[in-house]
Amino acid sequence: MSDTVTLDISRLGARGDGIADTPDGPVFVPYALPGERVSAVVDDRGRAKIADIPGGILTPSPARRDPFCPYFFRCGGCATQHMDEALYGDWKRATLLHTLSSAGIDVPVAPMIDAHGAGRRRMTFHARANGEAMLVGFMAARSHDLVPIETCPVSDPGLADAPRIASEIAQPLVPSAKPLDIQVTLTEGGFDVDIRGHGPVSNKLAQSLITLATTLDLARVSIHGEPLVTRRQPRIAMGRAVVSPPPGGFLQATGRGEEVLAELALAAIKEGKKRIKRVADLFSGCGPFALRIAETALVHAVESDAKALSSLDIAARATPGLRQISTETRDLFRRPLLQPELERHDAIVIDPPRAGCEAQAKQLALSKVPLVISISCDQATFARDAAIMIAGGYRLESVTPVDQFSHTGHLEVVGVLRRG
Repeated sequence: MSDTVTLDISRLGARGDGIADTPDGPVFVPYALPGERVSAVVDDRGRAKIADIPGGILTPSPARRDPFCPYFFRCGGCATQHMDEALYGDWKRATLLHTLSSAGIDVPVAPMIDAHGAGRRRMTFHARANGEAMLVGFMAARSHDLVPIETCPVSDPGLADAPRIASEIAQPLVPSAKPLDIQVTLTEGGFDVDIRGHGPVSNKLAQSLITLATTLDLARVSIHGEPLVTRRQPRIAMGRAVVSPPPGGFLQATGRGEEVLAELALAAIKEGKKRIKRVADLFSGCGPFALRIAETALVHAVESDAKALSSLDIAARATPGLRQISTETRDLFRRPLLQPELERHDAIVIDPPRAGCEAQAKQLALSKVPLVISISCDQATFARDAAIMIAGGYRLESVTPVDQFSHTGHLEVVGVLRRG
């Protein structure tokens, strides 16, 4: 049973929800800010919904501001547009400090770097059959409900047509009645579209999608990562190289975010007293770090996605002036590089998925590699893996938070670990 109550908000949670501390425990209130008194409906799980915004905010915080997106209170993509910049920055940095402290890590944390740049360069739309049409949009917060959108202010302006294109791509897929994900990536060659959830398509449907690709002037359309039609190669600059990533392959959220992360990694490589000659780039993807590091050092790139490594290799061979980049297809969760393999290198760069790289961190802890640069999109697994390496004798020299996931609870982290 739900009740309407008055709550005093004392702090922010890790997702940006306001938290009211009550005799029955904490109550989480989305879109509430510290210092506010709100009228909210509370469910039996300790979650609340403000009765009405702005009417349900009885005492507004001076840090409250009007969201710049018309979909903010409905779409689940952003969580913090109602905060001013000072509160937002303090909250996001505080979550990292708390995570590190909880893991027993005491380290200087640099000021957070804003890496939003031009905005997100990829949008993933969800599509669901709705009668004779497809409903296309983003998920509502903590819900499977879809919110149709016409614009997304946190995306790159070059993606302005992406909602319309995703909707048009989805309509021929209505007969399947399957829930779909339609990923639209902005590249120098045009929009790269990858459709997931449909399964194999008939010749007739394939022809319809190929015709749409021409009508919409798309660079490439793929089904589950397999190109259906490539009218132009999608191209993304990575340092001096230009990469054509595989359909749906991993990319950093923003172009500026990728640049900042690479700059921090390169700065750490250049700071040491001894010249770095060989670097292993683990979880390398299609080469955002490897291709830049190869401007000054030999690189061994290791990744489980063979298509991503192929894209990296093609780009490296086509770029004059790079040092050699060797590649290895390998599942680092099941087969991490072992101590002798690691010690062939002067530095290691690791950028794992959100799950982190616990198995690889344990091997690094056994090694004598002088420098490890740990890049992570998850604070908790970053702290866990860093603690493993610290226990093995590494010193976590610095941590830099990088905000390329603006207006969300996600934060990129770069840690520099050295031996001795």
